[in-house]
Amino acid sequence: MKVLMFGWEFPPHIAGGLGTACEGIVKGLAHNGVETLFVMPSASGDEDQSCVTILNASDVAVRNVSDTVEEFLDKVKFINVDSNIVPYVDPEEYFEAIEKMKREQLRETNVGFGQKFSFSGKYGANLLEEVSRYAQVGGTIAMEHLGEFDVIHAHDWLTYLAGIAAKELSGKPLVVHVHATSFDRGTDDMVDSRVYSIEKRGMEAADRVVTVSDLTRNIVINKYGIDPAKVVTVHNAVDFSGRENLSVERGVRDKIVTFLGRITFQKGPEYFIEAAAKVLKRTKNVRFVMAGSGDMMRRAIRQVARLGISDRFHFTGFLRGQEVQKMFALSDVYIMPSVSEPFGISPLEAMRSNVPSIISHQSGAAEVLKYALKVDFWDVDAMADDIYALLQYPALADFANKQGFDEVNALKWNNATAKLKKVYESVVNQ
Repeated sequence: MKVLMFGWEFPPHIAGGLGTACEGIVKGLAHNGVETLFVMPSASGDEDQSCVTILNASDVAVRNVSDTVEEFLDKVKFINVDSNIVPYVDPEEYFEAIEKMKREQLRETNVGFGQKFSFSGKYGANLLEEVSRYAQVGGTIAMEHLGEFDVIHAHDWLTYLAGIAAKELSGKPLVVHVHATSFDRGTDDMVDSRVYSIEKRGMEAADRVVTVSDLTRNIVINKYGIDPAKVVTVHNAVDFSGRENLSVERGVRDKIVTFLGRITFQKGPEYFIEAAAKVLKRTKNVRFVMAGSGDMMRRAIRQVARLGISDRFHFTGFLRGQEVQKMFALSDVYIMPSVSEPFGISPLEAMRSNVPSIISHQSGAAEVLKYALKVDFWDVDAMADDIYALLQYPALADFANKQGFDEVNALKWNNATAKLKKVYESVVNQ
């Protein structure tokens, strides 16, 4: 079986969990006998293609598209994105994007025969414009590789329009993969109608919708009105191949509690800071680390200063690759206090590094992890109690380490993609 897959990023150049998940999926599919042609907006050329063929959308000249696809694309007007739909940016990029948005006016996307687009592949101020152009390139790719795939797979709203264009032009079935929704990125009144419209259109056009957790599946059914019969949960996994636990020298004797993720509303950084302040009232032999970047970083720094815990709190900025592994090696407790987390791979990585983890009930990972401690994101007292217990009672931490290590080692992409292959087979046979 062969799949034409539309993604937005792929290691080693990633900004979040989507690229990491895509790498695990294509490797797992290869193990299960599925060949993948992976399209991304801007490939760098240093991606690992041992298990996948990568197409760079920036190298593809747009061909004339059918009236149906033109009609579909012409319905969508694009304006530069605002703060609540810039998923991954550091603080400097964030403010630059907002200033650029203020200066620029409404744009429409015009496509000429034989034109190439230079995609940034980033999450900047012209994101929706790139999403539109990516759709038109996606249609061209589907026509040029028509005999080379059996099914189309589109990851997250960024690629749904490309998946739809490919389906309309090729007649092949479409699977859309929901890694997150608009309702994970903000509260109901913060949902951007343009992104929601693309998400809903993609889900409605798909022959099957794959969600990363039952939590996300319920959102797809209840918030987007999608038929439950075509929504399937395939939980994420982690690829640990080629990774070794690092031995690092600690510069302090204090215990270390780590938050690692985007510093955004979705990830609940303010609750982590509040819990840290409560723990520090009970013990001083602990330091808290917030590793990541995002639009709430300045607010988080002010909150730490206001609570008077700056001497016990550290901001590392965005970490990638082996920096993440070193951070886990330095940590005694990992915490993911997300307000809404479709899945959340980082606690699996932490537990694989023998770091006991605390996660929110409001995460998809809570559905598959028995040996991570679980709290409601808003219950900072319970969060503080769990942190304190793991720091003060070695027997509890050792138990969580051992059981958690065995548990996450059983969550392999090979198993997850075996389920995904069955989804492909069902829509192809249908």
